[in-house]
Amino acid sequence: MKTMMKIPLVLEPQKEGGWTITSPLVPELVTEIDELDDLSVCVHDALAAVIELYKDMGKQFPANLRADHAEAPVCFESLVMAEG
Repeated sequence: MKTMMKIPLVLEPQKEGGWTITSPLVPELVTEIDELDDLSVCVHDALAAVIELYKDMGKQFPANLRADHAEAPVCFESLVMAEG
C-alpha cells in the first residue's frame, strides 16, 4: 500500500555541481543528484531505504509526515529551472 507523505527537503548546491538532499525531519534521508530532473526518483529511492531501515530497527516513521487525506489539497514548493 502506498502512502503519500509531505517531507521537507533541503537541497544544498555542491561546488562540483549537483545537490545534496537531506531532510530536517528525517535525518537518515540523504541522497545526491546531478540534475533536478532526478529529484523525485532519487528522493523516492532514498525514502524507501529509510522506511526499510526504520522497520528493521523497529522505529516508528514520524506520523506527522503522512498526508492521510488524499482528497485534500496538498501545497508544496517546487524548484524549477527556467530560461530567463
